[in-house]
Formats: sequence, structure tokens, C-alpha cells
Amino acid sequence: MGWYYYLDDRLHFPFQAKWISRKRPEGRDVEVIEMSPEDDCLHDMFVEVRYQEGTVDDIFSARLSEINPIDVNEETAEAVADWHYWVAQGYEF
Repeated sequence: MGWYYYLDDRLHFPFQAKWISRKRPEGRDVEVIEMSPEDDCLHDMFVEVRYQEGTVDDIFSARLSEINPIDVNEETAEAVADWHYWVAQGYEF
């Protein structure tokens, strides 16, 4: 769970991001509000995101590897980039 605590300590919530998934490769604008519960992050890192479409506002869990931060502080940007790098290398828990 080292990754979980590293990310939870360094990500400064909330922050704006683009959530890019296979379903929506063009992405959608979201607000990342917190890490998902630790038990949900045993095999991958997830964050809770607020997504608004029209008048509908909902909270979803998103893979951190699908999150691209927008205008965040250096520590948050570095932590997300570290996770993206780790995933891109094909590493797994």
C-alpha cells in the first residue's frame, strides 16, 4: 500500500482534471475530490471524481492512470506523473 499513502500524502485535493477513458477517449472535465477508499486500491489506484453533465452532478471512481490534472501544484503534478510512469512501464501489484 506504499503507493496509496504516497499519493494520498502528495495529491492536493480538490483539483481539476481531464478524465480520459476507453469509453470517452476525448475525455471529460472533472473535479478530483479525494482518493478512493484504501480497500478499492489494492490492485490499482483510484480517485473519486465529481462529474457534471447538464444539471446532473455525480461522483464516480476513476483510475488515476486515466486522470490528467489541469493547472495543479508541482507536488500533485509530480505524484500523478510518477503513477502514470509506473503504469506505463507495465508494473503491477
